[in-house]
Amino acid sequence: MSTQRKADFVDERLSEGAVHDYLKCNPDFFERHSGLLGILRLPHVTGGTVSLVERQVSVLRQKDLKLERKLKDLLDVARANDLLTAKLHQLTLQLLAAGSLADTLGALETALRTGFSADQSILVLFGDPASFDDIRAGRFFKAVERDDPSLKAFDTFLNSHNPRCGQVRDVQRDFLFGRDTDEVGSAALIPLGKKAEVGFLAIGSVDKDRFHPGMSVDFLKRLGQLVAEALRRY
Repeated sequence: MSTQRKADFVDERLSEGAVHDYLKCNPDFFERHSGLLGILRLPHVTGGTVSLVERQVSVLRQKDLKLERKLKDLLDVARANDLLTAKLHQLTLQLLAAGSLADTLGALETALRTGFSADQSILVLFGDPASFDDIRAGRFFKAVERDDPSLKAFDTFLNSHNPRCGQVRDVQRDFLFGRDTDEVGSAALIPLGKKAEVGFLAIGSVDKDRFHPGMSVDFLKRLGQLVAEALRRY
């Protein structure tokens, strides 16, 4: 039987937690006391036990994978923003080249349908409908007086300054896209001018998650400002 006594300085009350905290605060401890590594038990893979070094490598590898995924997500967002910026720039050039209201509406409708992949879209312009009898823009364009009773369902949105994203009520969907349109899962309402003084733009998607209340609306704001200024010319 061994008669070796424990070192006099060892405190029996020292907890594993205290050792853990000390080593956490002194990660270079074993560099300064490398001799201890010779007497510590650091088992390698044997019977399912993983060595301390291998465990640390595993933890670092997991952190590295998380950082890689985060970086990939950030790059994906950056590429998407670059693409939207390029499309917005192209639309700006097209609107500048438009010489009439009809040309402006045509350029906008085409850009939304082909460039921005809108399943449904409509521009609501405030004014006397009779003043726009010569405009042939199909279902994309609707002229209506600001105080028209049919706009009552949009009161909250029209008195705000920001785009509104999410699901639309049936009465709103019927006014914008027609009673025979039931494939609009979500929509973005974009005011044109302060408190939608010019009108508003509605973009609908069959995907119920395409436009949601928590999404960023910075791009939609810029689109609304651009379209509002293009329409003020007429």
